[in-house]
Amino acid sequence: MRGRKMTAPINIDIVSDVMCPWCIIGWKQLEHALKATGHGATLRWHPFELNPDMPPEGQNLRDHLVAKYGTTEDQSAQTRAKMTALGAELGFAFNFTDDMRMVNSFRAHQMIDWAGTLGQQHAMEMALFAAHFTEGRDVNDTGVLCDLAEQVGLDRDAAAQVLAEARHADSVRAKQQFWTDQGITGVPAMVFQQQYLVTGAQGVETYAQLLDRFATDAPA
Repeated sequence: MRGRKMTAPINIDIVSDVMCPWCIIGWKQLEHALKATGHGATLRWHPFELNPDMPPEGQNLRDHLVAKYGTTEDQSAQTRAKMTALGAELGFAFNFTDDMRMVNSFRAHQMIDWAGTLGQQHAMEMALFAAHFTEGRDVNDTGVLCDLAEQVGLDRDAAAQVLAEARHADSVRAKQQFWTDQGITGVPAMVFQQQYLVTGAQGVETYAQLLDRFATDAPA
């Protein structure tokens, strides 16, 4: 810890998709920076879909990257190895496999939105990242989403009802539209104190510098 004077929590809005490996890397970097600096933060997660047209059955990750970005098999393998190493350094396990699938994340975002009304938004976000990237589970599957709701302390039957009725679908769509209207086209996107936008996973030291900067500006 850098021994900074304690200040009011820093407001940080994080626009993210649970299908995005750089989003969990960016969060873990920020988490390490928060621990290193000793600053507190008020976190708010916001929905973004990298692939809103992804079919319900999903798509093989490698095939998806080739189709969307023209990524070769060697490039894909190198990127996955880099992310796996970064994750290990930060305390997050990526378990990529050749048959790993990208899935539609709209239902997952509805679970996050619902969990947020019950004070469990961050816990649900973390559970979804782990389920997808570490455990290889289908986070578009209702049963899996209900499992995760129960895992973070929420009522399983209530979660099933929320999904069956698409109770938070309109809320998620409105929030996605808001951030699109703000010019967000990729994630992670973090907004510090509703003033300063940072895109991409920027590294522990960069986040630490930003936290120091905005802690200095924040009222004690």
